[in-house]
Amino acid sequence: MSDAPPPPSSRRSTRLFLRPGWAQAQAVAGVLRSETVGGLLLLAGAVAALVWANTPWKAAYARFVGATFGPEGLHLHLSVGEWASDGLLAVFFFVVGLELKREFVVGDLRSPSRAALPIIAAVGGMIGPILVYTLVNTTIAGGSLRGWAVPMATDIAFAVAVLAIINTHLPAGLRSFLLTLAVVDDLLSVVVIAVFFAGRISVWPLVGSVAVIALFAALARRRITHWWLLGPLGVVAWALMHASGVHATIAGVLLGFAVPAVAGEREEASLSERFEHRWRPVSAGLAVPLFALVSAGVSLSGGLGPTVADPVGLGVGLGLVVGKLVGVFGSTYLLARFTRATLDSDLSWWDVLGVSLLAGVGFTVSLLIGELAFTSGTPRENHLKTAILLGSLTSAVLAAIVLRWRNRLYRRLCAEEEADADHDGIPDVYQSAPERP
Repeated sequence: MSDAPPPPSSRRSTRLFLRPGWAQAQAVAGVLRSETVGGLLLLAGAVAALVWANTPWKAAYARFVGATFGPEGLHLHLSVGEWASDGLLAVFFFVVGLELKREFVVGDLRSPSRAALPIIAAVGGMIGPILVYTLVNTTIAGGSLRGWAVPMATDIAFAVAVLAIINTHLPAGLRSFLLTLAVVDDLLSVVVIAVFFAGRISVWPLVGSVAVIALFAALARRRITHWWLLGPLGVVAWALMHASGVHATIAGVLLGFAVPAVAGEREEASLSERFEHRWRPVSAGLAVPLFALVSAGVSLSGGLGPTVADPVGLGVGLGLVVGKLVGVFGSTYLLARFTRATLDSDLSWWDVLGVSLLAGVGFTVSLLIGELAFTSGTPRENHLKTAILLGSLTSAVLAAIVLRWRNRLYRRLCAEEEADADHDGIPDVYQSAPERP
């Protein structure tokens, strides 16, 4: 398709993965830097859990995860594992709520034309794994449909850590797409957790939680941000949500979504940006790595055979590796095929393939949904967690192979561009970027 402007009477083709604006690019760069560190810490926590759970001290690991503490009268006498999934991940989902609000108000999702691609890709990336998991568990004896939602989530921290490790030179538009897709993916996961994995709901605690969140939102809109006021309100909203039977992490999302994302007249940055700057290090550097330490300790004493033989484990693994790839890449290709959309001139479908593989790196939310779907401590739960780790590792390796190859091509193009600029005596910043392979 020609890049020349079409005649006035013809429809303009849409460019996919357009470069974000300067402000959005700066925001993406900041998220990438923080998520890279968080992803590496998350990886360290997962490795530590795996090592601990497969050493002679594995009984100590089990006692650590199962130890209980907290006030019984407030229904908060929980195990360490429950505190990690209900408490620590509430911080993670609070940051997710802040991201969602920013994307819908000032980010790519505010524009229907720019939001269409990541939303469609995220929905495809949700449907693909579900279909693969369902197919496996309905055609193989002994399957269970309870884990249908486990492979649908993408862990952005791990995915960005993979990008950092391979040091790719992916264009900003594709990086922005990955982050926006992950945000929409998180939103879909939150909806699934709230709708399909809520326990027996107690109405009055739920009403109380919503009322406290509304008060939190009103204070935030008035820019009353004293930590000694908003902090206790957040804790009360979380505790009431937990007592209601709805998963407590939903309170984190709603609290994050209640924070204003537009800066006031005398503000240099919005309250949402300031809260995200303050809480993202807590989430990425503390909450999520500790959750990994508590949740990723699966026993590998029997090898990988039992996991592959279990339809649940096989469905989760194939859902992450195959389902995510087919869902994200397939939906993006179909969008281009049937809407006259074309890739930005900087990109190739090989880049889209690499990022689609990277979307199969699922961890944090997948482990959470797995814990909600299956009874803790059972062999099937162990198979499911092993499959999440194995599927995520496979997706990461395949994505690294594709993106490393693309990285070499982009690096060579940059070198050629710099050489041409030096030869012509023109500063590189004024050179037009060559069309990418």
